[in-house]
Amino acid sequence: MDYSQYLLSILVWLPIISGIVLLVIGDGGDAKSSKASTMRIIALGMSLLTFVLSIALYAWFDNTETGMQFIERFAWIPALNAYYYLGIDGISAPLILLTTFITPLVVLTSWDVIKVRPAQFFAAFLILEGLMIGVFSALDGLLFYVFWEAMLVPMFLIIGVWGGERRIYATLKFFLYTFLGSVLMLVAFIYLYGQTGSFDMFGWMNVTIGLTAQKFIFIAFLIAFAVKVPMWPVHTWLPDAHVEAPTGGSVILAAIMLKMGGYGFLRLSLPMVPDGSAYFSGLVIAMSLIAIVYIGFVALMQKDMKKLIAYSSIAHMGFVTLGFFLLWSIQSGSGAGLGMTGGMVQMVSHGLISGAMFLCVGVLYDRVHSRKIADYGGVANTMPVFAAFMVLFSMANAGLPGTSGFVGEFMVIIASFKANFWFAFLGASTLVLGAAYTLWMVKRVIYGEIANDDVAELEDLNIREFVVLGVLAVAVLLIGLWPAPLVDMMNVTVDQLIQQIGHSKL
Repeated sequence: MDYSQYLLSILVWLPIISGIVLLVIGDGGDAKSSKASTMRIIALGMSLLTFVLSIALYAWFDNTETGMQFIERFAWIPALNAYYYLGIDGISAPLILLTTFITPLVVLTSWDVIKVRPAQFFAAFLILEGLMIGVFSALDGLLFYVFWEAMLVPMFLIIGVWGGERRIYATLKFFLYTFLGSVLMLVAFIYLYGQTGSFDMFGWMNVTIGLTAQKFIFIAFLIAFAVKVPMWPVHTWLPDAHVEAPTGGSVILAAIMLKMGGYGFLRLSLPMVPDGSAYFSGLVIAMSLIAIVYIGFVALMQKDMKKLIAYSSIAHMGFVTLGFFLLWSIQSGSGAGLGMTGGMVQMVSHGLISGAMFLCVGVLYDRVHSRKIADYGGVANTMPVFAAFMVLFSMANAGLPGTSGFVGEFMVIIASFKANFWFAFLGASTLVLGAAYTLWMVKRVIYGEIANDDVAELEDLNIREFVVLGVLAVAVLLIGLWPAPLVDMMNVTVDQLIQQIGHSKL
């Protein structure tokens, strides 16, 4: 039997089933027991196995193929003409690899940190991993929606059970924002189902839709995906969720879940309602530029490290949506392709950098139990190895050439120049603002005199923390110095998407 044809299903269901097994077995209520240790080992083993299998996905992926690859299609709900329909292209494959790469690092990060119900904690992450891979590979609208909504449950529990003091408030806010946006997406799906008689996304892409209907569908998609990105002005749930989430939850939220919004624009909004997307492209560009500039200034005012990085994520994700919607402002197709590819590279890069930044904050919080910038100072004197990593990731966050943070932003800025000077000018302001708020934090946390006795007694990274941050550092530098493998994976799919968007559906 050729198991490669079922590789996507294995990637989706292996972590989900593993998570369910952890839930059934449990840890006996004692985080220090041998049973709890076994649960940690199982979680790490299954997440690593999923990552290894995803490498096979990359190895067998054909960069020259224009259509979907690794397709699986089986009848699911015949009465609704709904199918269990999976497949990937150059847009979804990098995000699946990012998901499988980050998850074992989160498991390692949370190894000794979680003191209450660790088996259930790791189970939630494994189930969440499978559901996120399902979102990135689903080609049936109903299946996509099931995975999309199901993701909320494990993240709701991760924040609500293992979060900080205001975790209930943050969890409810996160759930309500994302759920209400998703309901509008479901309404759009039902309309498209009524037009085609199926939930096949390719059928939706080929059906003729009037401009008014396209506008309403685009608005429904925009609200759902803007909340997820999150875009200004529906971004306020993110800082609260990050501050209250445990470190592992913050990493997954920033590195993977925020990318769902950007992926939704590319998979649904742009190809399915191209005329509606063109009509509202100016609005999305304006929202993106406000996020880049205004949220950059908001980040400058933060006194909490997690909040600063959370606002930084909003500003950097503004580059993603800016790159995606420059298409209609650029005369030549090459600039549009550069913008979309830059937005995709930015999504992957931001997943690595923001995840690493939250991990760095988690390392300090585990030792000092404070996220306040004012409580630190002179960390480099007692934790020189950690300081080197944090400075590297901070430089990447500010877009330093040679790091992954520079590649995507530079591509989007070049595309913006082809569209409008002011788009490029306002977009490029993040290079100044990003350096300002990031270096402001680094100066006060890492350098200077030792602030207090807590900092004076800090111990440097242990082997587990060094491995996690070291792996992320290699990834950030590798993409920054050699982005070709990532860009080559996307190019053909992006070119095909631009051609598809260019055909009016009126």
